[in-house]
Amino acid sequence: MFEGMDLNKMMSQVQNMAAKAKDEGANNIFTSKMGGGMIELSINGNSEVIDLQIDDTLLEDKDSLQILLISAMNDVIKQADDSKKAMAMNMMGGINPFAK
Repeated sequence: MFEGMDLNKMMSQVQNMAAKAKDEGANNIFTSKMGGGMIELSINGNSEVIDLQIDDTLLEDKDSLQILLISAMNDVIKQADDSKKAMAMNMMGGINPFAK
């Protein structure tokens, strides 16, 4: 089944693409705005929080602040995950185990 395929070469390709995807991921920025912009949360493609803006009026309403923060976090994490999945699918499409 695997005759004629260089598995070491294929694994090397996968590792190189994964490293490239991680580097490119750090450059992607995902932003979520909740409560009409009262909360704005941004993360990079490696799911690291890079910015958080909170409207001053929310500082007096803890319950609303918590709800909006949780919503923004879930939304922005989903955006990053969807991007990672799409990138992985594109990477897998670039691997041709039968190429010589």
